[in-house]
Amino acid sequence: MTETETNELDDSFHVFDTTLRDGAQREGINLTVADKLAIARHLDDFGVGFIEGGWPGANPRDTEFFARAQQEIDFRNAQLVAFGATRRPNAKAADDPQVKALLDSGAPVVTLVAKSHDRHVELALRTTLDENLEMVRDTVSFLKGQGRRVFVDCEHFFDGYRANPEYAKAVVRAASEAGADVVVLCDTNGGMLPAQVNAVVSTVLADTGARLGIHAQDDTGCAVANTLAAVDAGATHVQCTANGYGERVGNANLFPVVAALELKYGKQVLPEGRLREMTRISHAIAEVVNLTPSTHQPYVGVSAFAHKAGLHASAIKVDPDLYQHTDPALVGNTMRMLVSDMAGRASVELKGKELGVDLGGDRELVGRVVERVKERELKGYTYEAADASFELLLRAEVEGKPRSYFRIESWRAIVEDRPDGTHANEATVKLWAKSERIVATAEGNGPVNALDRALRVGLEKIYPQLAKLDLVDYKVRILEGKHGTESTTRVLISTSDGSAEWSTVGVAENVIAASWQALEDAYTYGLLRAGVEPAE
Repeated sequence: MTETETNELDDSFHVFDTTLRDGAQREGINLTVADKLAIARHLDDFGVGFIEGGWPGANPRDTEFFARAQQEIDFRNAQLVAFGATRRPNAKAADDPQVKALLDSGAPVVTLVAKSHDRHVELALRTTLDENLEMVRDTVSFLKGQGRRVFVDCEHFFDGYRANPEYAKAVVRAASEAGADVVVLCDTNGGMLPAQVNAVVSTVLADTGARLGIHAQDDTGCAVANTLAAVDAGATHVQCTANGYGERVGNANLFPVVAALELKYGKQVLPEGRLREMTRISHAIAEVVNLTPSTHQPYVGVSAFAHKAGLHASAIKVDPDLYQHTDPALVGNTMRMLVSDMAGRASVELKGKELGVDLGGDRELVGRVVERVKERELKGYTYEAADASFELLLRAEVEGKPRSYFRIESWRAIVEDRPDGTHANEATVKLWAKSERIVATAEGNGPVNALDRALRVGLEKIYPQLAKLDLVDYKVRILEGKHGTESTTRVLISTSDGSAEWSTVGVAENVIAASWQALEDAYTYGLLRAGVEPAE
């Protein structure tokens, strides 16, 4: 199968992903071979052209990855890339063990890292500038002779170009003339700015005639901009990592780079329809590396198309494009309306539509909801992070009374300190449901957990649908204090029924009472989602 047939794209522009190699150097990421295989599948599904799997021969994990990837993954879009270095000084590429390991990996493409900064050649490699050029020529030509496609990463290129531009360009020429398919200019220290990158890439392209790529680190916060600046200057190969993972502050983020190329530049760099999978792929990879997806990441974050200000909502009600730079559906995301004390009528109307609550164009009703939200947020409630509590508030105004599946008579939570230093937590709930009085007691690993269990024990007899519910997240924030140790506490609880997740909020002068409010809303909303009719 040819590369064009594999990628469904021509060879004129490359999207090259290095999450499994450079991205794995991020602090806090430690990928197993199984993790790397899972991420490779996601990246291939997304449609990148090249997946750099690691450095075979340098460590057993990467060697195993290449062996298993060849057997276990049927790559539909990507080609696997092995990473390594040019041969050692004063040797031959054909005799170098680490060059042999690149061939043994079975990868059809090899990326070689080469020194392009004169001081690094002399101080790190401890060889001459001429020998370094010969190392590049020999290794590239040898691998090409073995039938491999070769990309050369010019490490520290921009810093080297600043120090000795003629030598930096000589490295590019040596790689290109030896047969390298692409020579990649690396901003290894991440210190460049877009105008500087554009100027250097333009000059190097004009002076060498080589096909150029860009590899940008994000130490100035400009990696994505630097990558696009290089493309503007003529680079046709971009190296990125999923979600911008990488050493120090990270690499150019694959997702905004690809989205910009497709949506802003009009370049088709992915197979047809794959851009719509971008949000899903981003979040799936975040789960594999065990890092919470960034809520404010461009294009794919849950807040990327979230609108809070009333002024924005009023305009979006007329035309979403007035406050959105692109249609979120194009990248697999959705627009969200956040309801807060900044909300106006339009925010409430749009949020109601999003939640499936028909406000019927009732201006008086919408006005009441706006005032109710502002009044409650003044007390410390937050509805932008608690959609379920807001929907219950909204339905109460629409229906003229709160949803009522049960009525609480009283509750209490007891924490017992024992002489051995352990604690016992017990809660008792007295409630009415469907005209039946219920008293339920339960223990837990904390007072809130005990209350949750007691409420569940009491209600599951009447509403077996609640057996599916799980409390999946719990957050406490102490708001502005009042007198002495008195303060207002806000609790956010996330609950799941196995198919969806929702958040509820409670506010009180102590954490237990605030938690109880959020729990009541969580169970009420769970019953609403299950289609249960109110008891009273």
